[in-house]
Amino acid sequence: MTVFLDDDRSMPKGWTLMYWPEAIGLLDSGNVEEISLDHDLGDYERGTGYDVILWIEEAVALRGFWPPKIFVHSANSSAREKMEAGVLATERLVAKQIGGGPRPVA
Repeated sequence: MTVFLDDDRSMPKGWTLMYWPEAIGLLDSGNVEEISLDHDLGDYERGTGYDVILWIEEAVALRGFWPPKIFVHSANSSAREKMEAGVLATERLVAKQIGGGPRPVA
């Protein structure tokens, strides 16, 4: 399944549109292969795309969750940078898990 989280844009063909961070429930099911995230979803009390990235990062770190391919399509430049940093941190955690434990100290 491919998930497109956005409150304003039209979703690309073949993607499942989600409006709020409830997309986390789908992620937790393990059935999401790709997710594309906007940051600003129209109601900060309900959450942002960054909240989804934080959930993914925590799930990888604490539960060995295997994340989907993550794209960020937010037009909010400062939020986009923060989100992309979270994606990179998640990718590093996955690489560390694949590598089999802590790296030796040089």
